[in-house]
Amino acid sequence: MKHLWYFFLFTLIWLAPTIRAAEISVAVAANFTKPMREIAQAFEKASGHTLKMSFGASGKFYAQIHNGAPFEVFFSADQEKPAALENDGLTVTGSRFTYAVGGLVLWSAKKGLEAGPEVLKSGRFNKLALANPKHAPYGAAAMEVLTRMGLLEQSRSKWVMGENIAQTFQFIESGNADLGFIALSQVMEKGKILSGSSWVVPAELYPAVQQDVVLLRKGETNPAARDLLTFIRGVQATAIIESFGYGIASTATETR
Repeated sequence: MKHLWYFFLFTLIWLAPTIRAAEISVAVAANFTKPMREIAQAFEKASGHTLKMSFGASGKFYAQIHNGAPFEVFFSADQEKPAALENDGLTVTGSRFTYAVGGLVLWSAKKGLEAGPEVLKSGRFNKLALANPKHAPYGAAAMEVLTRMGLLEQSRSKWVMGENIAQTFQFIESGNADLGFIALSQVMEKGKILSGSSWVVPAELYPAVQQDVVLLRKGETNPAARDLLTFIRGVQATAIIESFGYGIASTATETR
């Protein structure tokens, strides 16, 4: 009997990490794909939890969450959609905060083309890629830039719209579009911009792209989901976020 008890105790100790580990279903804005993959690796290593991640347009995730999608945490590309979900009672009160402030870049993979305001004004390009502003905040930011530069109507005939910012990047990278507006994080790695021509759009040309994360009602009873939000505000995750060209809001360490 004594040996049986020891065996039972040993089994509990051996299984303890497995028992504590949990899976978290996470919806992530497409612009945050690369940093989130790095953060996920660090978080899973530190916690033993597993992230089941879906990447896409924030607008589509918003609709899916309203329709009952089983996401527990939502990393949006803006503040409006998490706030709207909060108002609709689909989030955990006080869990929403700004995890990153995104930058916008005009980027071209085409040799010999200098991405910048001059080429936009000249119209010497085949297609201009931008994300659908109805679903993607970075697409809305691009529209604002074109409006403030007085180029909205002039450039409209050359637009090619991606369903999300990831597809927009593919249009440019493949050469289907000579240049386009994307998130700075998509061409930033370890603090350096990838090869190609780029113009980091001045912040005064568009409203700050403040990106909020929120704990959804479906994740309220999953302690691992709360652990993820705590990790995102930590030093390790913050360093990863900044390495991809994002800023950290002064309110990033506060819940609302």
